Amino acid sequence: MSDLISDGKTKVIWLASISSQSAPPAPELNAAPDITWRVTPDGLKIDPDTASVDTNSLASRFDTAEPGRVKYDIEVTCKRGTTPQEDLPWKTFTYGTHGYLGVRRGIDYEIAFAPGQEVEIYPIACGEPASAPPAANEVAKFTSKMMLTTAPTTRAVVA
Repeated sequence: MSDLISDGKTKVIWLASISSQSAPPAPELNAAPDITWRVTPDGLKIDPDTASVDTNSLASRFDTAEPGRVKYDIEVTCKRGTTPQEDLPWKTFTYGTHGYLGVRRGIDYEIAFAPGQEVEIYPIACGEPASAPPAANEVAKFTSKMMLTTAPTTRAVVA
């Protein structure tokens, strides 16, 4: 049995717009700003939470339920940079900015997006970025809380 190691196998991009959320074209994804190298090792937080819908009746002898609405808690923590390219996430993830967060997992970071690969697409709006307090022996960083604006496509296939 083998385990999938995640080190170096996650890619995060930012898209201001996208032509197809369920089948994003590879050239569009490859042209998008790659922010992976600015995200801290533990800085990609995408946590779904599924509500439970009670399906019990007066005749029920066991508690039963079906999955209900899904809510996502999305936060991205990035390093600040000294050049415009290095500081792109700080300049981009400003309050109220709308766009799409693209995430590919399980494939070497350096490999370009290609047809058939699975990718997650999250339509989001950025909250106010929160700068981390200065600390010894750490880089300057900030966290951007992101809210879903429409349903994500968590298993899109690159076209």
